[in-house]
Amino acid sequence: MSPRNVEKDRMMREKRVQHILDCALKVMAINGFQLTSIQDIASEANMSVGSVYHYFESKEEIFSEVLRSGQTNYGKYVSEVAAMDIDPVAKLRTIMSSWLSIRTNWAFTILMNTARLSQATPPDIKKAITDRFTANLNPVAAIMRDGMERGVIVKEDPLQLAFYFVSLIQGLTLQRPPDYEVQIEMNVDAMIGLFKVKDTGKSVSKKKIDKA
Repeated sequence: MSPRNVEKDRMMREKRVQHILDCALKVMAINGFQLTSIQDIASEANMSVGSVYHYFESKEEIFSEVLRSGQTNYGKYVSEVAAMDIDPVAKLRTIMSSWLSIRTNWAFTILMNTARLSQATPPDIKKAITDRFTANLNPVAAIMRDGMERGVIVKEDPLQLAFYFVSLIQGLTLQRPPDYEVQIEMNVDAMIGLFKVKDTGKSVSKKKIDKA
């Protein structure tokens, strides 16, 4: 097989794997892991059960990979934002705005949190979710620390602030399920203001969340 065909096959496989993961995320977020079957995932993906098994050995493997890939991609994103040549407040605004603007993030957020609570989730998957979540706080903590040094972020433990910041975003995300979203405008700058050193001379401007 020529190198071109090998690369084409690799890209096609990656595309199909991602399609299965996207469909599994949607189904599992609605039905829960325990009540979701391979048939449900295959139907959502418009594939045969055999085709799904060609890429994954079990529902548990799909579940684990959905969570791993989602958390890993998020970790890479916040690390990239942390490395940007912009001020710390702008970095926090970028993270919050981008996450809340992606309407499908509710599915991943609810799946990740229910996975840690469900007795049906294997302990090793629960531990992996928690470990990745904790590791992903570090880039945000670095942003908080930089903000403290510049005098724009309140002086508290940076890792704790990162935890509060991410938890705030996740809590808001859970209020945005399709068709049942809480109809209250989200003011990103007001939320970022919870972490900023107070400046009574400036008013908080409104930054609306775009609906993707």
